[in-house]
Amino acid sequence: MAEDKPGTEQNSFWGPEVEEQLRAAFDALPNAVRIMLFTEKGRNDLLNRAAQDLLRSFSRISKKVVLSEFDLNSEEARKLNVESAPALVFEPDRYSVKYMGVPYGEEGRTLVGMILLIGFHTSNMSEQSLNVMKRIGGRREIKVFVSPTCPYCPDEALNAVKAAIERPDMVSLEIIDIQSNQETANRYSAFSVPQAFANDILIARGAQPEELFVASLEKLEQQTVFIPETDAEIIETDVVIVGGGPAGLATGIYTVRSGLRTAVIERGALGGQVATTPVVENYPGFARVPGKTLVDILVSHALEYVQIFQGEEVVEIRPGERIEVQTGRRRYIARALVLATGANYKKLGVTGEMNFMGRGVSYCATCDGPLFKNRKVVVIGGGNSAVTEALHLHNIGVQTVLVHRRNSLRAQEHLAKNIFSNNIEVLWDTEVLEIRGREKVAEVVLRNNRTGEVYPFPVQGVFVAIGYEPSVELAKSVGVELSPDGFIKHDAHHRTNIPGIYSAGDVEGGYKQIVTAMGQGTEAALSVFEDLHHPYWTSELEKPGGIAKM
Repeated sequence: MAEDKPGTEQNSFWGPEVEEQLRAAFDALPNAVRIMLFTEKGRNDLLNRAAQDLLRSFSRISKKVVLSEFDLNSEEARKLNVESAPALVFEPDRYSVKYMGVPYGEEGRTLVGMILLIGFHTSNMSEQSLNVMKRIGGRREIKVFVSPTCPYCPDEALNAVKAAIERPDMVSLEIIDIQSNQETANRYSAFSVPQAFANDILIARGAQPEELFVASLEKLEQQTVFIPETDAEIIETDVVIVGGGPAGLATGIYTVRSGLRTAVIERGALGGQVATTPVVENYPGFARVPGKTLVDILVSHALEYVQIFQGEEVVEIRPGERIEVQTGRRRYIARALVLATGANYKKLGVTGEMNFMGRGVSYCATCDGPLFKNRKVVVIGGGNSAVTEALHLHNIGVQTVLVHRRNSLRAQEHLAKNIFSNNIEVLWDTEVLEIRGREKVAEVVLRNNRTGEVYPFPVQGVFVAIGYEPSVELAKSVGVELSPDGFIKHDAHHRTNIPGIYSAGDVEGGYKQIVTAMGQGTEAALSVFEDLHHPYWTSELEKPGGIAKM
């Protein structure tokens, strides 16, 4: 065994500002966190070295992070049932928590979160989640599959960490990096991330709010709705914004700057589609910038102004003079509501698509692409999203074929040129009729629309990038009028047909551009400010036979 001691070696992982923030957070922990790192010489040397460098950098930052290193053939590995390397084991005398792989990239957030939770010996769960955890009466062996490129994975992984900390008598956890453990991922058919299993039963595909995760853990099946067992905390505010993408965050910044108390509610990852966009080109001020980097900048800015409630799903909206918004955790009472719910990935709607979702069918190349390195996949679509996904997959070593139902691409010219300059194969005038396989995708059935030929095409992955459809379920539930093409109908001030309810961003239709969504959010914020001081619906109703109109 070798103990890694703090020393004077230059830390190459962190800039001075980040390192100082980590040091302050770790030094404040009431308990030291012991991390056992297992590596194996002569196998996965690159990954083992990366794990050593990363964990040693953490132990140099603070004495509260205590690192011990072992060989995979050691007695300690046998005692703890560690069978592959690199692997991390946290506080084995207290918890059963392992990380199989290297927690770098997005998974660095998971590692920091684990250290903080374990250092405080507390799960920091909500009251509703704690009530569910108390009811678990049998062993739960959790496996969460993650990827360093997935911005959603840390949320789901930390849900599982919280469960293991709260009930160490019943819950064990392995967080499994699919890039480092492809054989295990194949065995569980975990071809999209995050995915969570308990007792080898799939309980979650995609990130969940904390309460839904623990409900799924208790029932050993995926839950889609969580009904609080106790009255949630009531938050009274001026404005509630549903959606934490560019439009929602911009709205929040400008409502607060206008002097309005504001809450942003986001059920998933902040940033919306931008968080999973490999590269954003020509956002003003940036010729090229990773989508996640742009999101981090935007979220950091928004947090200076607005209170954000992430991981909460809105289950009901009750319009009125005071608008009530109920989530799985609490109730909000506001004077105005902005729906910035964005849009979801469109589905192909072909046989096999839903059956193989997460087992070869994906809608996010950033999240799932690394698992398909040196494998053959098809990207379906011909717009900017499809071309960007195809280029990203090609650049990380995936054998990529673009399938487009027309004879020319709809993508911007410079993106289309990159497809040809990178010699990415394109199947023109071609549609996917079916996705086939057994445990995972093995082939697609294609039809050439020009010749009528139908034929099987062997692939191991299908990435769907055919556009988006608006998330209007909440809008419809309260009677917000929609346009003929299914988007929220609104006037020039982003007002809907219901007084006090506004819209912004992709859910309104129009140009699907980040700057457009943020501009719409800003406009909506200014409209809310003006209307709360001079309600337009009051003046409309005061007219003879007046009805509040758009």
